[in-house]
Amino acid sequence: MSAERDSAVGEQISDGGRKTAKAAKAAAAGGSASAKKAAPARKAPARKTPAKKAAAKKATAKKPAAKKAAPAREPAAKQASARKAAPAKSSAALKKAPAPRKQVVAPKKATASVPAAPARTVAAHPQGESRTALVRRARRINRELAEVYPYAHPELDFENPFQLVVATVLSAQTTDLRVNQTTPALFAKYPAPEDLAAADPEEVEEILRPTGFFRAKTKSVIGLSKALVEQFGGEVPGRLEDLVKLPGVGRKTAFVVLGNAFGRPGITVDTHFQRLVRRWKWTDETDPDKIEAAVGALFPKSDWTDLSHHVIWHGRRICHARKPACGACPIAPLCPAYGEGETDPEKAEKLLKYEKAGRPGQRLRPPQAYLDAGGRAAPPLGAG
Repeated sequence: MSAERDSAVGEQISDGGRKTAKAAKAAAAGGSASAKKAAPARKAPARKTPAKKAAAKKATAKKPAAKKAAPAREPAAKQASARKAAPAKSSAALKKAPAPRKQVVAPKKATASVPAAPARTVAAHPQGESRTALVRRARRINRELAEVYPYAHPELDFENPFQLVVATVLSAQTTDLRVNQTTPALFAKYPAPEDLAAADPEEVEEILRPTGFFRAKTKSVIGLSKALVEQFGGEVPGRLEDLVKLPGVGRKTAFVVLGNAFGRPGITVDTHFQRLVRRWKWTDETDPDKIEAAVGALFPKSDWTDLSHHVIWHGRRICHARKPACGACPIAPLCPAYGEGETDPEKAEKLLKYEKAGRPGQRLRPPQAYLDAGGRAAPPLGAG
């Protein structure tokens, strides 16, 4: 009986679910209520028509979707635990966040700061020299010049601050040599501020005539002598703000007096100093006060007075205004303007002045160190 049912079921499946005669006979022969009730169970396989198969496939397709949806619901159900874990993740994220921020921000700061320095240096130094390189080169030039001129000193003859301030005022638009040849007669007749303050202007003019612009210079030296007597008790003040108040005294004259009579550092920006610092590309400024500030920033304050002597001496002896002796210059490798003058060593040697050319210096009474180094005193006025 089971074999017949199996065969009947197989036929039903193969025939697409149609009832065969054998299945009907088997149902009638059985006649039992259990057989009739079992028929619906046998009909379940018979209902698998193509349409039902399609429906079954759809149902099976829906079931995986439901299963897939379930996992989505499960995390939703576990959101409480996930939310508890979230702060840990966020804190970890926060801890990790600074690292990339530093990597992003640091380059921005670096790129923002790097162009700033070259922008300033390129404006001041066309060759693109960095500020650090400029400071090193400038200080090396000063060291080299200190070896060339170890005896460098103020080239005006003086015995006290009063004589120095008067001689410095007279040195405008003339050489120190001419001033040194003129002041002996002046100080012999007017040794103190009180004497010069009461002097006859015409007599002073006659003495100062060899220095040029003698009328204006006479007015200045008599005026500053009166100011010293009236405002400072006949003494030369040792402060910059007081010195510049005297007639004919500017910052250049004041720093000459402060540096050489009082031992207080100062930069003397005369025509030689201005010319050389621009040739060396220490600054492109043309105003004396701005040159003083720019060059002073390159050196320690303690070097200012000697630096002034070194630069001025080099400008008077080797690095001349019209024909610099480049071929005989000891700092040629450090000079951006090398080649503006004569580069042939033999020809450049002929351009040297004063003791570098075997001739006397500018002082009638130079320091002993200068004489010990081979320097020669200048002749007095009228000695030929």
